[in-house]
Amino acid sequence: MTDKRIWLFDTTLRDGCQARGIDFSVADKIAIAKALDAMGVDYVEGGWPGANPTDDAFFAQFPPMEHARSVAFGMTRRGGRSSANDPGLVAVINAETDATCLVGKTWDFHVTKALGVDLDENLQMITDSLKAAAAKSREPIFDCEHFFDGYKNNCEYALASVAAARDGGAEWIVLCDTNGGTMPQEVHDAISAVRKNFPKIRLGIHTHNDAGLAVANTLAAVEAGARHVQATINGIGERCGNANMITLIPNLMLKLGYETAVPSKNLAQLKSLSRMLDGRINRLSNAHAPYVGDAAFAHKGGLHASAAQKDPRTYEHIAPDLVGNTRQYVVSDQSGKANFIARFEHFGIEIDPKDKRIDALIAKVKELEFKGYAYDVAEASLELMVARALGSVADYFSIDRFRVIDERRFNAKGDLIVESEATASVIVEGQIYHEAAVGNGPVHAIDCAVRKALMRAYPMLSGVSLADYKVRILSGEQGDGGTDAVTRVLIECHDESGTSWTSVGVSTNIIDASVMALTDAMAWKLYKTA
Repeated sequence: MTDKRIWLFDTTLRDGCQARGIDFSVADKIAIAKALDAMGVDYVEGGWPGANPTDDAFFAQFPPMEHARSVAFGMTRRGGRSSANDPGLVAVINAETDATCLVGKTWDFHVTKALGVDLDENLQMITDSLKAAAAKSREPIFDCEHFFDGYKNNCEYALASVAAARDGGAEWIVLCDTNGGTMPQEVHDAISAVRKNFPKIRLGIHTHNDAGLAVANTLAAVEAGARHVQATINGIGERCGNANMITLIPNLMLKLGYETAVPSKNLAQLKSLSRMLDGRINRLSNAHAPYVGDAAFAHKGGLHASAAQKDPRTYEHIAPDLVGNTRQYVVSDQSGKANFIARFEHFGIEIDPKDKRIDALIAKVKELEFKGYAYDVAEASLELMVARALGSVADYFSIDRFRVIDERRFNAKGDLIVESEATASVIVEGQIYHEAAVGNGPVHAIDCAVRKALMRAYPMLSGVSLADYKVRILSGEQGDGGTDAVTRVLIECHDESGTSWTSVGVSTNIIDASVMALTDAMAWKLYKTA
């Protein structure tokens, strides 16, 4: 062991579940636990045995860990009870895990106000509970809840709580910024003071992001001597979230030179781990997330792209492949020729840099983006535009006409309802395919009608699903948002292979803009399949 070794403790399956809108199933927990173990973290905290049926079912089938130690979480015994006579504590320490992480109060205000027990009794509760965990051959870990607030309010009692955890045999004593409002220098100073008072104990850090400083505070604690780091994938957690494990790992290893159990080669799995969690909780990934976001290494400005192509170090703090990401040269109204050449290479299109069509494409993109198009995010539409300009894409179909009818009426039960019905005609090689459909709105109805017509000619499109639909109202060239506003529609689709792509449509009519985006989405799929 060296002083540069950091132990990674992931609490996604416990503290991450506190986030609003997140409710893991047992299958979700098993998959996430396996992914964390494969990454190489030291501890996977699975939840709170006895707290709910999901956690009980998960601990009954906690997947075998090849690298990580399994952890059950709970709180210290209640006041006025022994450890053996507290059902909540017994359920936690009886869980068949490698370690037990217990949380206890270290802020005197919380002890008297929230728990309603004597200050000395709380210290005894900490010691007794950790001894009970150790007696079950579980590695005892203690989370000092609200430590930094407690330290500022009554530093003597906060330190006495640390001593109580030490006396209970805690292998790690983790100082928690539970309210998430502590500043980095305060974290550093408190950790340093604890180390001075208890030079032989092993310290950890657990931070929340209420002040936007969870990662910064964790790094400040590490620099002050903490060697155990608690965090969650993508920083999910209650209120504003926890420290982000996906950001911390490369910061610790690549920036600060610390050692972890994560092999260097596994850093390339960070983006896929981040995306896997987003998929499990059914939310869109943050394109601007540090290290792993799609925009993290995207170069949009022409000068930036030109310099990055000469040497990526001019505008990149690390090589993107180290963390499983890729470099992107985004084409938009701010782009120069370097961006376009880079995007051509990404699309697999070969063209002479001196080809005059490039200048025409640049002018066209800038003109269309001025009108409201967004090619920096709608790469499917961009690729189709380029391929069409170079004559390398077929005319797979055209939409001849469409009609949408909305009817607002009372149904037979007397309920007021609004129904949308759409018809669409699609022409494929001279043959007309005409379909009708109903939907829960005009856009949904026309989407269904166009898809039905297209799938008659191209059955392979049946595997295409709409993943996201975004609408934005844009002011027109004259700045009169009332009379000349236009609508931009972005459609994200994916197919059965997991491939996803985004297309764009712009019109003064939301249905027309939607059909334009849908047309590009389907045409791109046919183009890539051909």
